[in-house]
Amino acid sequence: METGAFEQEARSWRKKALEVSLHNGAGKDEAEDIAQDVMLRLWQMHDELERYRSVEAIVTLMAKHLLRNHQRRKPSETLDEAIIITLDTSPHDELETKENDEWLSAKLQQLPTTQRTLLYMRQVERRSHEEIATLLGIEITSVSTLLARARRTLLEEIKRRNQI
Repeated sequence: METGAFEQEARSWRKKALEVSLHNGAGKDEAEDIAQDVMLRLWQMHDELERYRSVEAIVTLMAKHLLRNHQRRKPSETLDEAIIITLDTSPHDELETKENDEWLSAKLQQLPTTQRTLLYMRQVERRSHEEIATLLGIEITSVSTLLARARRTLLEEIKRRNQI
């Protein structure tokens, strides 16, 4: 592919890489990094791009794979247990708190990916419904509905656990 033709398409490819990354749960900065990596890789193979029917499909695939690689390398975020557990708690209380945290983490992982991502963006990243809708390319009402479902599912699990 000629340099001029590549430059003409580069903006749309970069935008597509950003959209795919954000849609699959990347933060804004991480999505920017992934889009940059995709563009670099496309440039490195620009002479071979004409043989593909859909470069956009390649961009989508690259972005998804690069995001997975980024997420694998990132250590999972956990709360510092020293902050949670105060000095005057008994070993029994500490164990109970740890078990509760592990149980909740497991239940969060069982949520559908979209609900888990939305819940994370809202509760941890403190994003507004509008921001989430824009980043994921969905309606604001869908954000509200999916958040409500995720919260309701977790509440039902908590109620079920407390009945035992």
